[in-house]
Amino acid sequence: MTSILHLARLHDWTAALTNPLGYQISTRGATLNETGFIHGSTAAQLPVVAEFLYTGDPAELVVLVVDLTAVDAAGTEVKWEDGGAGELYPHIYGPITAAMVKAALPAGFDGAHFQMPDLTGLGVLNNPPQQLG
Repeated sequence: MTSILHLARLHDWTAALTNPLGYQISTRGATLNETGFIHGSTAAQLPVVAEFLYTGDPAELVVLVVDLTAVDAAGTEVKWEDGGAGELYPHIYGPITAAMVKAALPAGFDGAHFQMPDLTGLGVLNNPPQQLG
C-alpha cells in the first residue's frame, strides 16, 4: 500500500479521533473548510514543509502516515497539485479519518532542523509520482 504524510499538532489529531467528522486541519493556521483540502507531503518534502511552517511552534507534532488505498476506499480524492515552483504535493479533498492512518509517529525538531521519524515498512512515497524514477 502506498502512503503519503501529513504533519499535525498532536492535540489536533487526538481531538479528531473522537470527532465523527474526522481530522479537518489543512495546515498550521488553516482548516479544511478554509482551503478545501488537507495538505500532504512525500517523505522528501516533509522536512522542508515542517521547517517552513512549524519551526518555533511549541506544540507536540505527529506525522500521520496516510494510506492512499484507504483514502480512495472512503471516496475521498487526492490530487497532486503544484504547491509552488512547479513541485507537486498531494492534496486530500476531505477529512482524514482514523481508518486512513497507518501510523501516527511522534516528530519534532533538533534546533531548527526537523527530525523525520522512521518510516521503514510503511510504503511512504519519497517523491511525487511524476518524479519517481
